[in-house]
Amino acid sequence: MAHPVSVRLDDDVQSTLETAAKQRGIGLSTYLRELASAEAKRVRRERIREQSRAVGRHAASSQDAQSFYEDWGMPSPLSDAQ
Repeated sequence: MAHPVSVRLDDDVQSTLETAAKQRGIGLSTYLRELASAEAKRVRRERIREQSRAVGRHAASSQDAQSFYEDWGMPSPLSDAQ
């Protein structure tokens, strides 16, 4: 469910965003919603990347993690017969 948000914009900022929205053939609210959605997606992806980096740092510094990866093994290359 969507929730309304109230945002106060400077006149210059609002004018700039309204112009950009009009160029895309949409209203200011729709444009702001698209900008916010894109930013939320970017933030989520960056959080996932940071968590992946944390796992990598842990694996690099932990003997248990290194042993796990050694036991797990590396994938074998595809054979030419396939």
